[in-house]
Amino acid sequence: MIRSTAKHSFAKPIILLLAFVALLAISLTRDFHSASSSAYVSLATTWAPDKYRINVSNHSQNQDVGGSDRDRYPQRALVMTYADLPAPELKWEQMASAPVVRLDGYSLQIKDLLFVFAGYENLDHVHSHVDVYNFTTNTWTESFAIPKDMAHSHLGVATDGRYIYIVSGQYGPQCRGPTANTFVLDTHTRKWESLPPLPAPRYAPATQLWKGRLHVMGGGKENRHTPGLDHWSLAVANGKALEKHWRKEVPIPRGGPHRFILKIVLSFLQKYIPRSEMQFISKPDIEAISYRACIAVGDRLYVIGGQEGDFMAKPGSPIFKCSRRFEVVFGDVYMLDESMKWKGLPSMPKPVSHIECSWVIVNNSIVIVGGTTEKHPVTKRMILVGEVFQFNLNTLTWSVIGKMPYRAKTTQAGFWDGWLYFTSGQRDRGPDNPQPRKVVGDTWRTKLRLQ
Repeated sequence: MIRSTAKHSFAKPIILLLAFVALLAISLTRDFHSASSSAYVSLATTWAPDKYRINVSNHSQNQDVGGSDRDRYPQRALVMTYADLPAPELKWEQMASAPVVRLDGYSLQIKDLLFVFAGYENLDHVHSHVDVYNFTTNTWTESFAIPKDMAHSHLGVATDGRYIYIVSGQYGPQCRGPTANTFVLDTHTRKWESLPPLPAPRYAPATQLWKGRLHVMGGGKENRHTPGLDHWSLAVANGKALEKHWRKEVPIPRGGPHRFILKIVLSFLQKYIPRSEMQFISKPDIEAISYRACIAVGDRLYVIGGQEGDFMAKPGSPIFKCSRRFEVVFGDVYMLDESMKWKGLPSMPKPVSHIECSWVIVNNSIVIVGGTTEKHPVTKRMILVGEVFQFNLNTLTWSVIGKMPYRAKTTQAGFWDGWLYFTSGQRDRGPDNPQPRKVVGDTWRTKLRLQ
């Protein structure tokens, strides 16, 4: 009896000691998670609405630019992936919204007019018209129909300052198949004409006029997912094809859709246009100049950003319902010189895609607004971009020059009279959640001066 009593009296302190250690461990764990949460909140609130100096025309100054907090990331997740890059604040002003909301639309600026083509309203509905924004009056002025056989999204687009060329793309909603059809719009008469079809359909190919030829390269192949490396060109002039068939050119080093391509004749621009006036020249004006001056030394094509892979139609789906596939977003920059040789240039500050029409040229620099970056490594959700990037064509260097009012992809950008504009696209779920949510038709502008 005595031995049994001693044994139980010894066990009691042991149990009390273990309980104390357990309570201490719980307390320390709670403090650790609290610290982790604070670190995440500190990162996330860099995009909080009260950090922005936003002037909203005909709206309350307290308008919340954030969205729903539903489906928020785990608290430590964003720290583990591509975070928002540090950037100075920009003062954004909200302008008249587009007549419709638009995702994967395409646009080109000619003088003070921004022509915005087709796009999704949602996955089950696509637009079949063009909306026109006037930068001088800051109003949406007109709409007109696209050809019935023209693609509705994932287009290739280029202009010479009057004629707009539309190449290939996806026909219909969801993840339907592509078309090889090619068209040209005379922006003076608003009349459409057809051109020889592309040798094979492509989704969102990089497209540009260069040396009197319409160049089309990369994009996604017929299954929407496989990157295309093909590069074709067609001789054109004044909205007419000078050949019946497309010509094979040197393949692009890395294929895929959702990037952009532009041409620059820097020697011509720097010789004949004062640097102080370069910032007021719009993208189409520069394209028209370089189109006419293609013999100048220094003629180059630049291809920027993009991705490999994309959503595909679900096998057997009667509506071609989109299903997710593995994608790789990249920030590669390539230059094609006058001898038709490719050269790699410094990559973007982070991988960026869905920027086909999200750029302008200002003061010998390319300015890019928004996009998407690599998917979240844990949730595998798409992450939107809210930075404004600058690529200096003189120094071939990148910088982050500002923040958008919210993150967005497939924005339609323009530049007029010192103002940087963007409209439409798909925005984020809120300042602390970079996942895509709402398709919008918002139009914004900010005064932009580059050194």
